[in-house]
Amino acid sequence: KALEAAVANYRGLKAPSVTKEGMVCRCFEVTEEKIRKVVLENRLTTVAEVTDYTKAGGGCGSCLPRIEELLREIWSVKPPELPRERKKLTALQKIALIQDVLEKEVRPLLQADGGDLELIDIDGHRVIIALRKMCVECPMGGVTLQNIEEKLRELVDEKITVEAG
Repeated sequence: KALEAAVANYRGLKAPSVTKEGMVCRCFEVTEEKIRKVVLENRLTTVAEVTDYTKAGGGCGSCLPRIEELLREIWSVKPPELPRERKKLTALQKIALIQDVLEKEVRPLLQADGGDLELIDIDGHRVIIALRKMCVECPMGGVTLQNIEEKLRELVDEKITVEAG
């Protein structure tokens, strides 16, 4: 569909219309409801961010003005929320959240580059991680650990430190 829409746009024709109600991006079949949901959940403020999260606007580009209009509508009614203070987690909740972030946010990125990690221990705010596979000899291992630390601080607790184990 994206290719069809892009070809039609290139030829100066209208892209084939999709009858689905509320459709904003016909190339990737992204609805207004989906865009609103993603914008609010992730506090997106630019068209580029919406495209990164939903692909809307990544095809022929004819929906870009509508995406921009939606962003203005959303944030004129509800301003972006400032980060709230996190509720105090129990030790068990904190461990589970750290494991979840590592599994869902970090490991897939490392594995995409042939690397991996192993969670060795969690001691208070110290998270001890061993880099595995291609990450073992990578000269960017220190940067990788810093990036993991930033992600855990963002999503779990600002006091977390990550160490190699």
